[in-house]
Order: sequence, then C-alpha cells, then structure tokens
Amino acid sequence: MSHSSNSGSCRFADYFVVAGIDTDSGLEPDELSGENFDQSPLRRTFKSKVLAHYPQNVEYNPFDQDAVNMLCMPKGLSFRTQSESRDPQFHSFLITREDGSRTYGFVLTFYEEVTCKQICSAMQTLYQMHNVEQYSSVYASSSCSMDSLASSIDDGDSTSLAKLQRYNSYDISRDTLYVSKCICLITPLPFMQASRKFLLQLHKAVTSQQPPPLPLESYIHNILYEVPLPPPGRSLKFSGVYGPVICQRPGLSELPLFDFALREAFELLGLENLVQLFTCVLLEMQILLYSQDYQRLMTVAEGITTLLFPFQWQHVYVPILPASLLHFLDAPVPYLMGLQSKEPNDRSKLELPQEANLCFVDIDNHFIELPEDFPQFPNKLEFIQEISEVLLQFGIPPEGTLHCSESATKLKNLVLDDLANDKKNGNLTSNTINMYELLKGNETLARLQALAKRTGVTVEKMEIAPQLAAAKEKDTKCQNSEEELRDYKLTVQLREVFANRFTQMFADYEAFVIQPTQDMDAWLTNREQMQNFDKASFLSDQPEPYLPFLSHFIETQMFATFIDNKIVSLWEEKEPLLRVFDSRIEKMKIYNVRVPTLRTSSYQKCTVLKESAIAIEQRLVKIDHTAIHPHLLDMKIGQGKYEQGFFPSLQSDVLSAGPTNNNRWANRSATAQQRRKDRLRQHSEHLTLDNDLKEKYIQEARSIGKSLRQPKLSDLSPAVIAQTNWKFVEGLLKECRVKTKRMLVEKMGHEAVELGHGEANITGLEENTLIASLCDLLERIWSHGLLIKQGKSALWSHLLHYQESEEKREATVETPVAAAPERRRSDSGLNLPTLRVSLIHDMRHVQNMSEIKTDVGRARAWIRLSLEKKVLSQHLKQLMFNEGLIKKLYKRYAFLRCEDEKEQFLYHLLSLNAVDYFCFTSVFTTIMIPYRAVIIPIKKLSNSITTSNPWISVSGELGDTGVMQVPKNVLEMTFECQNLGKLTTVRIGHDNSGLLAKWLVDCVMVRNEITGHTYRFPCGRWLGKGVDDGSLERILVGELITAVVEEDLSKQCRTPPQLRSPTVARRLSITSLGGKTSKPNAGQIQEGIGESINNIVKHFHKPEKERGSLTILLCGEFGLVSALEQVFHHGFKSARLFQKNVFIWDFIEKAVTYFEATEEDEDSQENLLKLKGCSATFCQYVNAISAAPRSIGKDGKLQLLVCLGARDHLLPQWIPLLAECPVISRMYEDGALLRDHAAVNSLIRVLQTLHEFNITLEASLVKGIDL
Repeated sequence: MSHSSNSGSCRFADYFVVAGIDTDSGLEPDELSGENFDQSPLRRTFKSKVLAHYPQNVEYNPFDQDAVNMLCMPKGLSFRTQSESRDPQFHSFLITREDGSRTYGFVLTFYEEVTCKQICSAMQTLYQMHNVEQYSSVYASSSCSMDSLASSIDDGDSTSLAKLQRYNSYDISRDTLYVSKCICLITPLPFMQASRKFLLQLHKAVTSQQPPPLPLESYIHNILYEVPLPPPGRSLKFSGVYGPVICQRPGLSELPLFDFALREAFELLGLENLVQLFTCVLLEMQILLYSQDYQRLMTVAEGITTLLFPFQWQHVYVPILPASLLHFLDAPVPYLMGLQSKEPNDRSKLELPQEANLCFVDIDNHFIELPEDFPQFPNKLEFIQEISEVLLQFGIPPEGTLHCSESATKLKNLVLDDLANDKKNGNLTSNTINMYELLKGNETLARLQALAKRTGVTVEKMEIAPQLAAAKEKDTKCQNSEEELRDYKLTVQLREVFANRFTQMFADYEAFVIQPTQDMDAWLTNREQMQNFDKASFLSDQPEPYLPFLSHFIETQMFATFIDNKIVSLWEEKEPLLRVFDSRIEKMKIYNVRVPTLRTSSYQKCTVLKESAIAIEQRLVKIDHTAIHPHLLDMKIGQGKYEQGFFPSLQSDVLSAGPTNNNRWANRSATAQQRRKDRLRQHSEHLTLDNDLKEKYIQEARSIGKSLRQPKLSDLSPAVIAQTNWKFVEGLLKECRVKTKRMLVEKMGHEAVELGHGEANITGLEENTLIASLCDLLERIWSHGLLIKQGKSALWSHLLHYQESEEKREATVETPVAAAPERRRSDSGLNLPTLRVSLIHDMRHVQNMSEIKTDVGRARAWIRLSLEKKVLSQHLKQLMFNEGLIKKLYKRYAFLRCEDEKEQFLYHLLSLNAVDYFCFTSVFTTIMIPYRAVIIPIKKLSNSITTSNPWISVSGELGDTGVMQVPKNVLEMTFECQNLGKLTTVRIGHDNSGLLAKWLVDCVMVRNEITGHTYRFPCGRWLGKGVDDGSLERILVGELITAVVEEDLSKQCRTPPQLRSPTVARRLSITSLGGKTSKPNAGQIQEGIGESINNIVKHFHKPEKERGSLTILLCGEFGLVSALEQVFHHGFKSARLFQKNVFIWDFIEKAVTYFEATEEDEDSQENLLKLKGCSATFCQYVNAISAAPRSIGKDGKLQLLVCLGARDHLLPQWIPLLAECPVISRMYEDGALLRDHAAVNSLIRVLQTLHEFNITLEASLVKGIDL
C-alpha cells in the first residue's frame, strides 16, 4: 500500500482536471447525496461533472472519471449569491486502487458567476416552488413550522419571515448567482504543499485584473510534462504562475514521504485524543472521522496512518466518503473513513449501523468517542510526555488548540478573500509594480486605466507605494517559508518519536518469524494454513505491562501483512517500509551493545530528532534540481482569451500530449523505467506462477476478506452494491472460520498439555484477546444490513427485540405448568434438578448484573456466558431462525438473511463446544451468583436421616462462603454469594447431636446456577464420633463434572453414579475398608509419589494466570497427601483383632510422645541430638493440629500435617525423623517402605524438589491452626 507502488510514473503530476457545472445538462439534483427537498434550492446539491482533464489517459494510472468527480466535489455543485461568502477552499483526496496502490488528488474549489440564462431562470423557478410550499406549511401550522423554516436556513437566528425571505430567496433581477468550480492536480506522490501553492497561484491568475505573464496552458503543460518527480533524498524547484514552488522527497533510509502538517492534526484533536485514536487504529477498529472541512478529514486520516510506520492500514480507507456512498458505513469490516458533517453539531442526527467497535472522532468539536474496553498503548504516559516535549519546543500546546486552528483557518480565508476580491491589486508582484513605475505616461498604461475604469476600479487606489508593497510581499513570503520549514521539522520529529516506539517494542521480532521451509509458490499457496509468527514465545518475552496491548495487536491484519512481507523478502526485494524499519533495528542494535538484550518496560526516548530535522532543512535550503521554466506553446491565435474571474476553457490540443523530443529528462527516465520493466518481466517469467496468479494468491493469502479492502467509488449500480455486500458476507464467514479455528487450536493445544502432550502455547491473556475478537466479529455480523437498531450494540438490540417478542408470545399463550423436574432418581438417590437452557434466562442473568452499564458490555457478557455454557451456537441459532424478526430488522442482503452462510457460521461456532472456557466466571469476579448444593448420603449402608445439624462451607479460587447450616433432612440448599470462581473445596460437618448422629456421605454436589458448572466433591466416609476415624468435619476436594457424564451417560447406561464415578479417592477405600482392596506394591507407590511431585512442579512452571488449583494437586485423588498416605500405609499393622482400627495418625501421635519424652531425657543417643531441632518443630505442628478447635478426624489431621509440611518445606526433615523413631518397629512390618533406608532416602530427595516453590494453602484447609 506504499506510495511508491505507482512505479510507472516519473512526472510530478499525472492529470490536470477541471470540474463544475455542465451547462448543457443544466441543473440535475444529486439524489445519491440523499439531500432532502425541504432545503432551500441554494442549499441543495446538484450533479457536478468533470469538464476537462489533461492528458486523456496515462497508461499506468487510468483516469477514473466518476471517482475523480465524486472526490473533487464530494457534495456536488453548490450555489451562492453575491450576499454570501465565496472563499476558495482547498482539499486533498486519495484514490486507493484494488491492488492497494494510491493516487493523490489536490483540489481548489472557487465560485464563478453563472452566465447561462437558463440555469439562472431554473434556479428562480425552483425558488418560487419552494416558497409556495413553505408558505402553505406556515399557514397550516404557524407555530411549529416557524421552527422548521428557521432550521432550514443556516443562520439559526433569522426567525422573522422578512429575514427568511431575504436569505432564502434568489431573485434573477436583483441577485447574481455563483456556482462552484474546481481545478485539480492528480499526482502519484502526495506533494500536498507544492500542489496547493501551484493551484492557488493559478486561481490568483484568474481573479487578478492583469492577465498572467503567460497563458495558463503554459503553466499546466509545464507541471504535467516538464516537471519530474524529485529523486529520493533530493529537492526540486519548479515555477508557478507568480513564483517558485519547492518540493522535497525523503531519502531511501528516511521515513516515507508525508507532506501534510502533523501540527494541524495535533491542534485539531489534542495529544491525548490523538494517542487514543492511534491505539484504536492499531487495533483495527472501525474509525469514523467527522468534520465540516474535507481537508481536516484528510489531514487527520493521513496523519494517523503515517504514524503507523512500519505497519500499514490494511482495510477500507476512504478519508473523504462522498455523500452518495453513505451505505459503506454498513461495511462489517474494520474501516477508516471520513464523513463530512452538514452542520457544526449534527452528531445526534447521524445514524450509524454499528457502534460497538467504533471510534468516532468529531474533529471540529475536539471530541472523540471510544469503544468500550480496549487496551492502552504501552508506556502511554511516558509516550505522551515525550511527544508533549516536542510539541512545546515548537510552541504548540499538547491539549490542542481548537480555537487557534479555527482562527487560523479564518485568517487564511481572509487572506484568500483579499486575493479574490482584491480591488487594491496587492497581488501584483514587485516587478510588475516597478514596471508600472517605468510605464508611467505610456499608452499601455492608458489602456490599463481604461480597463480599470470598465471594471469599476479607480486609478487612485492603484497608486500604492511600490517599495512598501514589495517589502510586505517579501516579508510574508519569508514568513511563509519559515513557517513551512518549522512544520516540516515538527512533522518529521513527531513521526520519529512514534517510529521509535515500534523500533523498541519490536526490536527482536525477527527472532520469532517462522521461516518457511518451502519455496515461494508453495508458501503462497498454503499461506492460510501456515503459522508465520511464534506469538506465544514472543508474548512470553515481553514485559508484563505491554501484554494486554501486544496480545491484541499481533492478531491484526496489519501485523500479519508486516510478517508476510518479511517472509516474502526472502525471495524478493524488501518492501520499502520494511527495509527502513529493519535498517533502524540494525542501527539500534549496533549502538545499544547491551550484551544480554533484556526486555524491559523502561521507556527509551528517541535519539535521532535533530538529525532527521537537519536532513529536511538541508534539502529545502539548498535546492538540488530545477525544472524547465514554463514557456509559450504553439497555440492557436485568438484562443485562451483572458476574462477576469472566469477560468478559461483550455486548448486541449496543446495539453493532451507532452513534448515530443525536446525533453531529454523524460526520455532518459523512460528508458531506465523500460529497462526495469524488462528485468521484472524476465524475472516473473522465471517464476512458475504467472504474475496474475501470484498477485491473486498474495491478495487472497494476505487477508480475510481482503477483496473488500477498497470499495470502488465509481460504480454505484444496485448490482455492484449487491456484489459488494455478497463479498462482505463471504468475508465474514471466512473470518468466523479462521477465528473459531484459532480459538480451538489454541485451547486444544493447551488442554493437550494439561494431559501431558506437547507444549503450552496459550495464555489466559491470549484467550481473552481471542474472545474479544470473536465478540467484535459477532457485532459486525449483526450490524451488517441492519434496518432497526436501539443502542450501540447491534447484537444486544436484536436480543432485546427477541426477548420482547418471546415475552409477548408467552403472555398470549397460557403455557401449561411444566412438571417440576424430577428430583430423585431411583438408583442414585438425591440429585441436582436439571438446569433449563434458555436464551432469555441467560439474558436476564446479564441484565441483573449491575456492574455492566452499557449495551456493548451486556452483549459481550452474554457471549462469554453462552460460550462458557457451550450454548453459543444453540442460542444464536434460535435468534437467526426467527424469520419474522430477522425480516423486520434486516435488509435483504444482510448476512443474517443468507441461509447457507448462516448454517456454516453456526457450524463453526458449534466447534467451540469441544473445549472448556471459563471466560465468564474469570472476568466478572465481583458479581453475585446463586449456587445450589446437594449432599448425597450413601443410602444402602446407613440411615440417611440424621438427627444432627449439618453444615457446609464452599471455597473457590476467588473466596469462600463461610459456614452455612444445611436444613435438616432436606440435604439441599441454594445460596447466593459473590463469585467464588472455579470451586476447589467443600468443608462438611455436623454437631453430632441426637441419637442418629452418624452419617455416611457419598459426595457433595455444588452447581453455579448461572453458568451451570457442576462440581462433585467425593467423600465416601462416615461423619460421627466413634465411627471411621471419628471425624465430625471433612475437607472434600472437588472436580468439575462435564454435562455429558451427568445427563447423557446415565440415560445410556443406567449405572448407579457411585459405580460410575472413578473419583472416590483410592486412599479412602484403603483406610475405611481396612485393606479389602488390592494394595499397591512398593514400586507403584514410589511411582505415585514421583507423579504427584511432578504435577506440583509443572503447576509452578506455568504462567501465574493459567495455574489450576494447587489444592487438587495436594489433596486430590492423585495428590501429594494421597501418595504419602500410600507410603505410610505400606507395611502398616492397621487391622487388629477385637480392637478398633489403628490409623496413621495414631503412629504420628505415638512418635510425638516418644520425642517429647526423649527431649526430657538428657542421655539420649547422639544421632537423635542432631534431629532434636526437627523433632521440636514436628511436635509443635502435630500439637497445633490436635489442639485446633475443629472436629477433623485422624485422616483429616494427617492431611493437614502433610499440607503444612509441604508449605513450610519441612517434609524432608520429618520423614527421616519418623523412619528413625523406635515406635516404627512396633507399628510397621519389616518390609515396609519406611523401614527401607534406600526408599526413605529417595523419598527425601524427591520431596526436596519442592523447596524452590512458594506453596500457599487455601484458607479452608488451615482454618483454626495456630502455629
């Protein structure tokens, strides 16, 4: 998309264009501009036409008549009378071709008197009709129509009818009618300043009282055919009508050409706003610029896109959107468009189809509306600080100067005004005034005076002091060129500050580019399947504060294209921007010889500000090239007649072709061009792909829906609009496929790692980015072809319409009361009632969330909730197949009305059900959530009725509920509390009161009633004194159960859940059932220990945001506690005849008694002396657990001891202590692992690997322990 893509051209300008009114076709209203006929005829828009363009055609840049006409006069013709201001206005535009290359246009619009009688009388007739209509409406309803009348006039104060008539009328006998006309240069490179000067001088020649030194054709012929483009790194001077014009072009290693003044963009928006807009553009949101002034739109659009260096905007780019193309705002793709506002404050009247991801920039009012939540630019404050310093050096306030720029514009207009209606004739150059001195008293002067009298100018007024005028002229010239130089310097320094940010942020990008293994053809063919950039590794290398922004940015099309260009540069010449950027990184690395390149978030300022400004100054002060001067052409005599105030009709024969052979420069350049073309052609013939095909591949490869990048401005037939919309539909579908695939692959890859396959490559942050971009895609799909919308979010608006229609339907149809869902299943006893899946219910959950204040936020929350519940596809299907509603809300061409595409779209979304997202639970952490808990006793073995008072406390990653009493014998409760996050543990217990206090619990089930996530907390143990290990309280570790197991499997296999679930912990069966199950052998036990430690190590090696629950790794089925219990159980003499079971805790307590006794006994053995310190802490911990005011049983106490030992890194000291304790011989058989030195030593070594980790225990585990 670079400017240089127009390689065919070596001339400064390709075309000179004149556009205005076509007197033959008369006044044609411009319906496409959508103007209403309530407006007075002078305010309406009429069709303009390209009246002439020279030359007829240029081979490498075909003339697009419709587009040029539309952009020269985006509002069509406008009329004025002598009482209104008619200042000339300058604006620029650009046309982006389908291949992304650009052509620039520079336009000066001025007013000419209408000499055609038919047009004047047509205007008079229109006025008579208009006034009749207005009067009839005034008398119909006098009060309100006065307002409407007043508002139809620009001047809001004029309310009296007399005033109305004066303003709102045109009288052919009294008024002079003027109509707009424009002259335009179309150039391959954006030399805005030079083109502006040239056009202003041309206009001055037309309004001046003296004819120009040469006919206008000479100057136009000169700029079209005799002024070359300056070579890179050089400056060029050529002649305008009254003075020299200078342009300069940056060298190959400098930032690319940019000729607009960034000062204006900063003054118009203010620094803070501009940086926010810049961030939105980088994240490829939809950007709509809004101003009454076309040049402002262009200045801001070009300014903001040039600051993207080395990246380039890849989507629809129309800085001036002609009124007839408003339907492009419907485009469901990222765009950057500029829209002209009709009145200073008409934002409220602007109906935009999609606003969820829109950045709306009201340039005239210094105001910007941002999308809801988007990441900030890295180091934003320091960045703003650095830019402020540059601005302040040039005397520009960083907050912008709305009033300054306003007054400056007014001032400029006054100057132009003086030029236009200059009776003093101050626009004669000094030579001319000196000539006048010389010519006093000769006949030429007499002729001049006669002419002056005819035009109503008195000669006295002409006699101004010539030297004074000359001096004044010279002063303003100097001032202008100084100001211009300042602007150039400021612009380049600001650009350097922005470019430096990217050089710092992406200094190491090349290391993460995945180099292709195949050749270019194969790479282009498979581009879409290829991963080009190692995103995960790149992000893991970045400073934490940069991540929110960078994880979004590396998903954009501009970044993808940048990386594509990098890869293509393996085979072809580097793309210019990439070449400059890479050379800067090289340079930076040579200067910063910091050997270890550590990524820091410390801010590094730009160091090349002075050099960059000097380069420009040198070029402007010392001119490198001067073009041929304009000269007389071989024109027909008597044509090109000069008439003041009218742009002459030019002689086309002298302008339609360049000089034949008198210009060596053109030929020499042409041959060089030719040679290059030949070389390129030969090169492309060597490639197996022919160039069209290659171009096609590159186009397709580069983008999702890249074919929609640039709307073709010229063709507006319904068929073309339909075709464009069809492309949009295809593009949206393709984007959906790519995004869902990316979300799946990332997530699947991540889960495979959980299961031990491969390497993790997604971060919680990246998941968030992908989900945010899915939300954005859904918003764009829902706003395509939208007819009716409330609020900023098209999706939420549709949901509200759907909710309304459903609620009406429910009200009319008396629904039979549905039977309450079946509570009890014959085989599994108590269970959770099924949760109804309902789109409306999910909407209500979101509507009840007081934290969310906007429609866009609600839509996003609803998408996240549906994704987490795995019902997104199902819900959207319900929405999309409510045909009546869709027809009411959407135009025929909308995506939501394309049947096949809808099906495919839902199919892609359905694939997301394959993975588990917690994108709702993990984001809305402060909302209140209803939970339902059910305690399931084992009926077969015990009376499930208990007389005691049960309680539970539920904990999750984000908090816990505290102790809650469970209603007796109901064993089910619902409770509401702040989001607990993923649930981890449940504490369950009772107060042991009454006769039937003992209680055998199978498990506890807890469900989040909003997301439907259900957790099972297996128990399988008794609660009660004198039974099992005497526990009145247990800590159960939970696991998420998938909906399939819960619902479908039970239907299929009818297996009682107790047999089905593999999760009743193995250790429980060993302790409680006293060894009836087959015991694991020593090898298996040691393997289990290794596995459990390994899982904890892996846990700590993950990024913090992605770690699961540590509690499960400690206390879960295959956790550390369970593995160590196996060690303690090996060879343990637990079952005794005629006695109660003995528990490991009994052994621990006996060991403590022994240690405490030996501590008092001074004559203890020497080796125990060494262990004294260890034994003291061991006793302290055991006693603290025993003394805790909790009724946990013996196994619960052991669990606690292991957890505390792991937390405080004491296990490796305690194990040998116990192994050496004499009590062991009484309680363990000879072959026990604890009595095997080698086994104990290897166990200690394995446990020591946990020393480097900081283990924190859940509050529910260590409640009441006082250490």
